[in-house]
Amino acid sequence: MIKTKSMISLIGGLTFAIAATAVLAQSRTVKLVVPLSPGGPNDLVARLTGEHIQRNQGISVVIENRAGAGTVIGTELVARAAPDGNTILMAAGSFTVNPHIKKLNYDPLTSFEPVCYLVRSPHVIVVPASSPYKTLPELLAAARARPEEIMFAANGPATSQHIEFEMLRRAANVTMTFVPFTGDAPTLNATLGDQVSVAVLDYVTVAEYIKLGKLRALAVGTQQRIDKLPETPTLAELGFKDFDWAGTFGILAPTKTPKDKIDELIAWFRASLKSPEVLAKLDNLGLYATNQCGSEYAAFLRKAYELNGRVIRESNIKAE
Repeated sequence: MIKTKSMISLIGGLTFAIAATAVLAQSRTVKLVVPLSPGGPNDLVARLTGEHIQRNQGISVVIENRAGAGTVIGTELVARAAPDGNTILMAAGSFTVNPHIKKLNYDPLTSFEPVCYLVRSPHVIVVPASSPYKTLPELLAAARARPEEIMFAANGPATSQHIEFEMLRRAANVTMTFVPFTGDAPTLNATLGDQVSVAVLDYVTVAEYIKLGKLRALAVGTQQRIDKLPETPTLAELGFKDFDWAGTFGILAPTKTPKDKIDELIAWFRASLKSPEVLAKLDNLGLYATNQCGSEYAAFLRKAYELNGRVIRESNIKAE
């Protein structure tokens, strides 16, 4: 086949254009801000999904940990970022709690575009192995019989776990003493050391200690039993039907990010949560993919925002 000069020129031009497009794609960097320190479930989910996107989309994904002020510092950084799809947030459960207890420079419902609710980490009510309480009803009965003697530990104050404690206390009509700790590790250590009666923690935090027989799980906060604790009843089964407790991890972009950029991010994160490799790693950690995106995630955030606000007002929860 004889090629004319114009054909050769056209082919050469197309080759250059394709190469240039590839270079541009490779040069794009997406910054995924984690408003917590490295090593926690939020950070691990960011790294798992970010690595998958980087490998499969030909872009660079940089995880930036911006901890501080109860996740406010990192969250505000993203709220003020350019709405170009290149700076996004891995939101934690505090995202819909902080607005009710702190003065913020952003609004969770108007300063961001919801991308995807990615993963949830079931919360578990646990007691030390030496505890006399074998079931949650036994614990609550003791709290009714001996008001304020039962010490309930969780991250706090003014965290999602603190709100969950207040929900349970009010629904069960019992008095318990709330003992706040600054994070999962001190809460766990106090429970293992028999310094408190009961605690609520992420499954990923307590899993190994339950397996070793150092902690006893009384209930899981999710609506359905989890496969890792098939014998442990849910709070719904125990009569608290509207309760659904879990750590939640989702992606948000600054408000006014164009729809095509949001759709692109949704496609990327949905693909990462369909990857057998990513799902296997999440399963090993006791984390569960939700993959609710766009309007579904927006509805979830609004519901959580309204519930947290109501419990905070009714219980008069204050931040320190």
